[in-house]
Amino acid sequence: MDSIYSKQEEKDTSIEEKLRALYELQTVVSEIDKIKTLRGELPLEVHDLEDEIAGLKTRLKNMEEDIRNLETVVNNKKIAIKESQALISKYTEQQNTVRNNREFDSLSKEIEFQNLEIQLSERRIKEFSSEITEKKDAIVSLGKLQKERICDLERKKKELEEITEETKIEEEELKLKAEKIEFFIKPRLLTAFKRIRKSARNGLAVVTIQRDACGGCFNKIPPQRHLDIANRKKIIVCEYCGRILVDKDINTKINISE
Repeated sequence: MDSIYSKQEEKDTSIEEKLRALYELQTVVSEIDKIKTLRGELPLEVHDLEDEIAGLKTRLKNMEEDIRNLETVVNNKKIAIKESQALISKYTEQQNTVRNNREFDSLSKEIEFQNLEIQLSERRIKEFSSEITEKKDAIVSLGKLQKERICDLERKKKELEEITEETKIEEEELKLKAEKIEFFIKPRLLTAFKRIRKSARNGLAVVTIQRDACGGCFNKIPPQRHLDIANRKKIIVCEYCGRILVDKDINTKINISE
């Protein structure tokens, strides 16, 4: 369907006025897009850095918690070693007062078991101590990386603030101008404009005819369709890309944005 606007709605405002309003609105929002392009990837970079710093902070916190837990385990193993050593001393003394070989062998097994417990605890202490050292080294590295990212974030934010400040007044004026134009465009047509603009490359929802072709997708426009567009009697969209088509002379200034 060529027309995206009903005949009933066309009674209030002429099609030519609608087309001029749409074209002027496109011109204004394109200027806003240029300002946003000037900021480039800075907003996204700032957001990514904030996420990365938050992730680093969480990792550091988790590692510090892991170290505390490992240190607690190491201390418990050291206490267990002392307890085993005390039991070995106790069982050794008891061996001197046993009444038979069965009691002596029983105490010997207890001593052997406690020695194994000591060996196991010492091995665990060594493993956990090594893990603590690795985590502490990782914390130092992550801490340096976090400081670097914080510096990067501050620099990017400053750049973004400077660019935003430079263009703030101009952008606000353009947004106000766009709002004034939108006020004179029927809701249904405005919704169609925004939908097309959202899906179209470079945000172009309204394009002029360029060398007998659509100014958006550059597909050729038949002569009769070209004539219909120039007559400005109905709103016509490109059958290939869906953009609203206007003739190159449509850009006559109108009062609604002043």
